[in-house]
Amino acid sequence: MSLQMFLPFVGAESSPVKNEVEKGAIRKFAEAIGDPNPIYRDEEYAKEAGLGGVIAHGMLTMAFVGQMLTDTIGLEGHLRTFGVRFTGMVRPGDVITCAGKVTETRNDGGQQVVTCEIWASMQKGDKVVTGKAEFALPIN
Repeated sequence: MSLQMFLPFVGAESSPVKNEVEKGAIRKFAEAIGDPNPIYRDEEYAKEAGLGGVIAHGMLTMAFVGQMLTDTIGLEGHLRTFGVRFTGMVRPGDVITCAGKVTETRNDGGQQVVTCEIWASMQKGDKVVTGKAEFALPIN
């Protein structure tokens, strides 16, 4: 979906995007970023560390939110800023729903600049990532 479908009004929300977190994806992500910490692949180690089992890297959840943003913005948009705060742990089998809400729009040099609240929430509704993003779209 193009972001222009729900702009320019404040309060508009993106379509939620769901991602199931698979154990293999957690392992591959940790390998891809060069993080050898066994809490992302070794169930027993993660339990002994007090985590109750393997967890997903926070940056994996952030990547899901980033993908939602870039898919929403489309090719015509330009992501200016993207920052999050990690507020909960994600485990294999969890379903993460990523979404955003427009909090401000303004014109800036021939572009529409959009500020959004962004988040990822678990299947029970608990937010595990919260943050803000700003992007620009050409004014048609």
